[in-house]
Amino acid sequence: MAKTDEPDSTNKINMIGMGTTIEGNLTSSENIRFDGNLIGNLNTKGKVFIGQSGKVSGEIHCRNCEVEGVVEGRLTVEELLSLRSVAKVYGDIKTGKLAIEPGAIFTGKCDMGGKKEVIAEQAPKPKEGQ
Repeated sequence: MAKTDEPDSTNKINMIGMGTTIEGNLTSSENIRFDGNLIGNLNTKGKVFIGQSGKVSGEIHCRNCEVEGVVEGRLTVEELLSLRSVAKVYGDIKTGKLAIEPGAIFTGKCDMGGKKEVIAEQAPKPKEGQ
């Protein structure tokens, strides 16, 4: 039985080319490649690839993401976020896994979904007879 809540595995890709600017929010169930500009939020169940000439100013929510261009805004990635050596990310990241190549620029906070362990300080036990 086929799952209906996941994108097709046909590797369909929506492409936004260099020289194109989109203002507004985008929603898709497929993969998206940006070589142009997006001023707005992006929400997809697939993978987002931002090429070297690509720029996104807004929030991105996706399953996987690979960045070579510029992102100004919050990134929420369910599985793997890859920042290539030429990537520039200015904003907070929430992801399952993070890969950063040397040379990439990242300014913001990162949450990889792990649970914070509370380490209680233990007071030294008093010596007998005190």
